[in-house]
Amino acid sequence: MSLNLWLLYVSLAAAVIASPGPSALLCVSHAVSHGARRTVATIVGGITASMTLMALSALGLGAVIAASDTWFQTIKWAGAAYLVYLGISAWRTRPATKQTDAAEQADAGVPAAVPAALHTAGSAWKLYRKGFMVGIGNPKDLLFFSALFPQFLDPSAPFAMQMTILGATWMVLDGSIMFAYALCGAKMMARLASGGAGQWFHRVTGGAFIAAGGLLATAQR
Repeated sequence: MSLNLWLLYVSLAAAVIASPGPSALLCVSHAVSHGARRTVATIVGGITASMTLMALSALGLGAVIAASDTWFQTIKWAGAAYLVYLGISAWRTRPATKQTDAAEQADAGVPAAVPAALHTAGSAWKLYRKGFMVGIGNPKDLLFFSALFPQFLDPSAPFAMQMTILGATWMVLDGSIMFAYALCGAKMMARLASGGAGQWFHRVTGGAFIAAGGLLATAQR
């Protein structure tokens, strides 16, 4: 792959990834609730979803879904339903406070001397799973990969090496840009802290997830 072609791919991929969407919104929301460091699990989940869709595209399943209205609608409605579920969950989330954290630790039988971060470390899998589900639930991404990659592939060059370069580049860009969103969310957390402002943030985020689910539900092939 020539340097000029790779740079063109980097600029296009960065623009696509940086465009605000459900994954970026989820990273901001998780950073506000859990901090930027723990949101890395969410980011890894989203990257895993992207790599899965990329692999499916390379196998030609993107073209199958493009031709099958049933498959497209199934994935679309499943993704839309999950976004609405996240929206309702965010709407009902209580702002975190020191008092509520201590109470939750006491209810769980965790000594007060144990840091809250250690007590909640097991939820990293939940953050990863949410990141993956949001990323994998949009059939448009699979169609995008199917349409994008052929433009940067040279039929005369080794296919595996080219896909490795494109995939690794996407992973680095996706991780970096989503972590930047998470850092913005962490700064918002420091300002919102708790109380009314935090409650309103969760409600706005919940409404945005529900709206994203509604937009996905109206998507066409």
